[in-house]
Amino acid sequence: MEILQVNKISTQEELESAFSIRKVVFVEEQHCPPELEWANEEESTHFLALMDGLPCGACRWRKTQMGYKLERFAVLKAYRGKRIGQALVAAVLDDLPGDASYIYLNAQLDAMSLYSKFGFETEGPQFEEAGIQHFKMVKRV
Repeated sequence: MEILQVNKISTQEELESAFSIRKVVFVEEQHCPPELEWANEEESTHFLALMDGLPCGACRWRKTQMGYKLERFAVLKAYRGKRIGQALVAAVLDDLPGDASYIYLNAQLDAMSLYSKFGFETEGPQFEEAGIQHFKMVKRV
């Protein structure tokens, strides 16, 4: 039985593991420009998913002028299909402050069904970000 856990990042080592996962998924696999990938790190709260103790997924949230933005959900290819994305979304939503009334994200098309399971709804037109098609999704609370 595989053991999955998602932790709020508290050490530099954990943060480097999260950055490493994001580099593989976004920069190497999806060809996102590295300078876009590393923006807004300081004001973000980061999470690391571990499968049997090994880093396998990452994400973050940050407060913006509009509300709370969930970002950078990444799962290494070998671990996809194991509900890690769901565990990350659940952990982030659970961590948001109680006054988080406007929660949103920019979803890649193939991840939209994941976010919709948590009550996110599409808002506005499809758009391109870092060469990838997205929709803004907002969680109704």
